Amino acid sequence: MARSVEVEERERLLRWATNAAVATAVALGLCKLVAWWLSGSVAVLASMVDSALDSSASLLNALAVRYAMKPADADHRFGHGKSEALAGLAQSLLIGLSGGFILQRAIERLLHPQPLRAIAASVAVMGISLVATISLVAFQRYVVRKTDSTAIKADALHYVSDVASNLGTIAALALVPLGWTQLDPFFGIVIALITLYGGFAVGRESFHILMDRELPQHAQQQIRNIVLAHERARGIHELRTRRAGSSTLIQFHLELDSQISLAEADAIAHEVGEALKSAFPGADVLIHEDPSSACCRSSEA
Repeated sequence: MARSVEVEERERLLRWATNAAVATAVALGLCKLVAWWLSGSVAVLASMVDSALDSSASLLNALAVRYAMKPADADHRFGHGKSEALAGLAQSLLIGLSGGFILQRAIERLLHPQPLRAIAASVAVMGISLVATISLVAFQRYVVRKTDSTAIKADALHYVSDVASNLGTIAALALVPLGWTQLDPFFGIVIALITLYGGFAVGRESFHILMDRELPQHAQQQIRNIVLAHERARGIHELRTRRAGSSTLIQFHLELDSQISLAEADAIAHEVGEALKSAFPGADVLIHEDPSSACCRSSEA
């Protein structure tokens, strides 16, 4: 069966987002390496290490997203979407290691201050990094709005922390000529804490997805509203939902008039399923038809 335009467009956006993240992280890491070599700033070092790990995380992300795009097969009947959450979990570990390293170096520099060099050149490099990172985050957020990809959402989250990192580094370097030399390791500590929090947030989101957490209440209510909007639907109960990467799995019992034929029930279920797929592109919808007079009728109706 031919893939829908929505699925093809989604895959195209995901490929662009992952490729852009890898290319940006590698380029920024090299730029910050030069800035650190020129200045000796621990804040620049912290930002450079963060970008180096961003490169690894984004590459892992790209591989996971490509694997998640594979269609369901005999061994993976629900598809491969959870590879995105596994990549997010791995990213959280990498981000945590990055934050720990930055924190250790910042505290060391705080206890043993060293003079900084080439401040202007370093500020210029970090300014370029800031603009590039903001541009990448803006594009990633656009892709997340279009695809709701867990992996891209996780990637964007730690690039948002990079924006704060770059701003802090620029501030620390710009204030050095005014005699505020201790701000360099201080901002390094702040960057480390932001990085650690970002890693925790990514790991928490990935964990919830791997544990099949239900969709948010507003999404569940939207599903109920769509189902009950069909003129022949009498109720809905035992609604179950979960996410697998960017795929949504929806299953429930649809209550119908007990007098209709099996063929009619199947046609109604098909129409309800198509309406849900329009609201949740790419969703896997499983509907069990029940007569409305059945004793299993739930208060969810």
